[in-house]
Amino acid sequence: MRILVSACLLGCRCRYDGASKKHPLVKRLAERHTLVPVCPEQLGGLPTPRPPAERQNGRVMTREGSDVTEQYRRGAEETLRLCGLLGCEAAVLKERSPSCGRGEIYDGSFSGRLTAGSGVAAELLSAHGIPVYGESRVEELLR
Repeated sequence: MRILVSACLLGCRCRYDGASKKHPLVKRLAERHTLVPVCPEQLGGLPTPRPPAERQNGRVMTREGSDVTEQYRRGAEETLRLCGLLGCEAAVLKERSPSCGRGEIYDGSFSGRLTAGSGVAAELLSAHGIPVYGESRVEELLR
């Protein structure tokens, strides 16, 4: 199976802070499946590093107050396009991200509080029938 994977989970330094969030189970996933690394935020034209952003009232805003919603939408659309072009059947995305989070994201107050919701790319992929998993659910794909 081909699976989209947040590039930061593979060790790529593409997160907003220029770091990665390499996840040990993702390497095991690569032993069984073909992984396609993506960073929707970079695909949307945002630099690395970049100011932290969170979803607020249907928009994506940086801590400094800049609206980056269009870059997030563009990145989500490019992620969906790659998913279709490469025949990906699922996605493993970084939890809590305003782009990749699924089911729970930061609440937009930049206080570390979580709320129900999904990131822009996760939401778009799900709307198109692509199952989206967070890194804490990788074991489900390994079974």
